[in-house]
Amino acid sequence: MLPRAAAPTLRRLARHYPVVALTGPRQSGKTTLARAAFPRKPYANLEELDAREFAERDPRGFLGQFPAGAIVDEAQRAPGLFSYLQGEVDRERRPGRYILTGSQQFGLFSGITQSLAGRVGILHLLPFTLAELGRGHRPAGLEELLWRGLYPPVIEPGLPPANWYANYVATYVERDVRQLVNVRDLAPFRRFVRMCAARTGQLLNLSSLAADCGVTHNTAKAWLSVLEASYLVHLLPPYHRNFGKRLVKTPKLYFADAGLAAALAEVRTARELAVHPMRGALFETWVVAELLKARLNAGRTPDLYFWRDSNGVEVDVVHQRAGRLRALEIKAGRTVASDWFGPLERLARVTPAAGAVIYGGDAGQPRRENPVFGWREIDAAERRLSG
Repeated sequence: MLPRAAAPTLRRLARHYPVVALTGPRQSGKTTLARAAFPRKPYANLEELDAREFAERDPRGFLGQFPAGAIVDEAQRAPGLFSYLQGEVDRERRPGRYILTGSQQFGLFSGITQSLAGRVGILHLLPFTLAELGRGHRPAGLEELLWRGLYPPVIEPGLPPANWYANYVATYVERDVRQLVNVRDLAPFRRFVRMCAARTGQLLNLSSLAADCGVTHNTAKAWLSVLEASYLVHLLPPYHRNFGKRLVKTPKLYFADAGLAAALAEVRTARELAVHPMRGALFETWVVAELLKARLNAGRTPDLYFWRDSNGVEVDVVHQRAGRLRALEIKAGRTVASDWFGPLERLARVTPAAGAVIYGGDAGQPRRENPVFGWREIDAAERRLSG
């Protein structure tokens, strides 16, 4: 097992809360992490029909199997269990007693807010970061990284990503959709997911998205909520505090994994990405995902934004710390160009901001203002952004 950066945060939360909820997309490694972090805890998987029926029909008896606590996988599958968990932890409020995992925000969080509020620590786990990969799993180059993605099953070189992602969408995403919303015909939803992938890294225009998919605005909004609840997409909000009314207030849409977006966009090989029109969007998607993962793995709020004025001048990611903005411009090109720094300079004229650039080349440039980081230096770029 590759060590996960979120493991210390998971153990820390278990020292303070009687229940810890570990949530994230399916196949992101939640179960593996929970069992590795707490190897002595008994384990129950509510995806298994007999275990789920036991938990639903006799919740007291189900929990009675585990007097010292347990890891309960896909806990949202038995929503009635949460009330009985509340009774258990109220009787014995020992830290780290139950570890719950779940891959749907709606089901898991509704159970937590209704029954376990104040009793649970929450940790979000996304797929691997680049830094978490060992030497034998590192991609050969940037195109390989963007095409393959960072879900645990696809980091093994022998598995074709396109096959795995097709099965992933069919097996997990569409099943979650059926559980969360009433979709009789999945064909429009599949088209909607592909259209979202084609728009990763762009401003969200729900009306245009709905029209292209042949569905209503409200349907597109509901389906987007499903993708968010399943941790497949993330909406990056605009930063507009103290800048008046001239700033764009529409969020940007990002997939949580560039490989999944590439597969949905039918990128067939890593070699295609050298000249593919989505190269820039997929690179930006990967960088934003890495920044989010770093914050979530540490248990921090994912308080990242983008800045864009009404003239279209945009800085890809900004973060406020101690009243000062930190800004990062993302460029997929392999050669540093002087015009990349224009948006950072524009932002600095509006408000105090420390900028940097990350790009698709290998060599960084330690400039005094707006230093440049190569894509392999994503960790250094994240530290610069976080201050």
